[in-house]
Amino acid sequence: MIGTTRGMCWRRSKRCATGACVEVARVGELFLIRDSKNPDSPPLTFTREVWEAFLAGIKAGEFGTA
Repeated sequence: MIGTTRGMCWRRSKRCATGACVEVARVGELFLIRDSKNPDSPPLTFTREVWEAFLAGIKAGEFGTA
């Protein structure tokens, strides 16, 4: 479990025009995801393997479009 997320290098998409986006940070082999509107809430945490599978699914179109 990650204690604090302050001071981490959070990244968001360049396409995020509203500021209401998800942000991603990497801590060692873990990838953390948070809602930019609520940065103090606990982030979701994924292993490298799960994160890479998620990205592959996006690229393959497994999640459709909104």
